[in-house]
Amino acid sequence: MASSAPEPLTPRARQIVAAAREILDDEGREALTMRRIADRLGIRAPSLYKHFPDKQALEAAIISAAFEQQAVLFENAIEGSADPLAALASVYRAYARAHPDLYRLMTDQELRRDLLAPGAEARAGLPIYLATGKDADRARAAWAFAHGMALLELTNRFPPGADIDAAWEAGVTAFRGR
Repeated sequence: MASSAPEPLTPRARQIVAAAREILDDEGREALTMRRIADRLGIRAPSLYKHFPDKQALEAAIISAAFEQQAVLFENAIEGSADPLAALASVYRAYARAHPDLYRLMTDQELRRDLLAPGAEARAGLPIYLATGKDADRARAAWAFAHGMALLELTNRFPPGADIDAAWEAGVTAFRGR
């Protein structure tokens, strides 16, 4: 089966992704429509389809760009850090809190890896793999912990008065454990 991985984005496609990100951050996920994106850019919605075959492809481009952004943040967090897991947890949590609708777009549905920019997901995941001693299972478990914590925090699911900072620290300590 031929790969459906996208070609590198054109400058106009990057503008479309940037406008979509602004809408996510400013207005929420419900506002992320092709018409709304076109309005933000001052063009007609059908023009978007010259750059993306459908909304799913556009969302994959948004997610790819977010993975690239996360990769830079994660790489910077672990570089020279005495406690790379704590540094990653802090950056991961801050990213989810700063971009809740983008975070949910990235994590609340099946990830269409075939539509992502090649290498974007792997680059974002590499710092946690390195921080867990190159143990893929520990890296996946640590990511699952961070994702669960972030999602619970974003949806206000912790009981009133819960010390969420202490819960994050306990999780990091558990994964640091070897």
